[in-house]
Amino acid sequence: MTDFLKNSVSRRTLLQAASVGAVGVSPALRSVVYAAGSDAPEKKEVKIGFTPLTDCASAVMASVLGIYQKYGVKIIPTKEASWAGVRDKLVNGELDFAHVLYGLIYGVHLGVSGPKKDMAVMMTLNQNGQAITLSKKLADKGAIDGAGLAKLMAAEKREYTFAQTFPTGTHAMWLYYWLAANGINPMKDAKVITVPPPQMVANMRVGNMDGYCVGEPWNHRAIIDGIGVTATTTQDIWKDHPEKVLGTTGEFVKKYPNTARAVTAAIIEAGKWIDAGLQNKNKMAETIADKSYVNTSVDAINQRILGRYQNGMGKTWDDPNHMKFFNDGTVTFPYLSDGMWFLTQHKRWGLLKDHPDYLAVAKQINQIDLYKDAAAAAKAPVPKDTMRSAKFMDGVVWDGKDPKKYADSFKVKA
Repeated sequence: MTDFLKNSVSRRTLLQAASVGAVGVSPALRSVVYAAGSDAPEKKEVKIGFTPLTDCASAVMASVLGIYQKYGVKIIPTKEASWAGVRDKLVNGELDFAHVLYGLIYGVHLGVSGPKKDMAVMMTLNQNGQAITLSKKLADKGAIDGAGLAKLMAAEKREYTFAQTFPTGTHAMWLYYWLAANGINPMKDAKVITVPPPQMVANMRVGNMDGYCVGEPWNHRAIIDGIGVTATTTQDIWKDHPEKVLGTTGEFVKKYPNTARAVTAAIIEAGKWIDAGLQNKNKMAETIADKSYVNTSVDAINQRILGRYQNGMGKTWDDPNHMKFFNDGTVTFPYLSDGMWFLTQHKRWGLLKDHPDYLAVAKQINQIDLYKDAAAAAKAPVPKDTMRSAKFMDGVVWDGKDPKKYADSFKVKA
């Protein structure tokens, strides 16, 4: 019997013992027992789409290391070319799950980034580790950070073009927040285009954009290639921000709850393995640099996952808030307030015309109960609260308590 099944069986025994006074049993615990009377995954093999980025690592390593075996489900990673492709394949069922942008899942659920379909976030895959790159041409004119960019744009009037990876995605929201915090309205003062992550460096090389926001290794790659500089990291915009998630459809979770839980548990454990030490991080970097995954050099990946940063202009620093995949379970927990924040920004930038019921939407999408069961199987601690607060680069605090007021409070908006 697998550890996963033993865990579930022991909890089922507890349930039976408590059946007389079941009022005191939490819904999360009750949900462990399914009508079929078995916690074995209904689907024995799943496809997980990923885009070539460093933060696909926990989904890939859950497969490469064979962690999935103890949970009774085989994980097959499939490489995808763009976030739009990931969206389409998730929606039509070609993919069972995906390493995917947080805001993409929320956008599809509300019908503002493609066909409307009920979606689900099983867990957060990573925090931190993205960046905003400005072209070397801009940097040579003094635009090496937000203030420098604003000054240059005011002095040299022309159309400035910036790229993000998907209209409702995380990179778009980091880019917009950073520009706005520096007095640049991304909707009025610049042209914003969508470019798939692996194509960012090539597009900057031929002059298609002045700057972009993307995940690693495509910021560090621009430095290695001498075409761009790191103007800011996303952890400097929001320390320990949520980034990619394990996404699927609401329909999949309803049909295959045991499978969803098993896959989540395996990836939680893979994230724990990555964060366990230097040796594991280096092995991960060597693995995902391969052409079948990210397709880049190991040195483009392995520095920033250890927090060793350079900006491409001679500045180097050690960043304790580098990309993390587990961090004692604080990374992987799908906080409701995290999902709600993306909705506030979708409203701010005109992607949503009206205020949604922020908390209700987050509760529909983020599978808190299934996550807790998966975390128990993977022996991962679970935070006590489903909400958390954060202070942003401009000093504004987000805690999820009044999302409507927060969304309306920004001076720079669409």
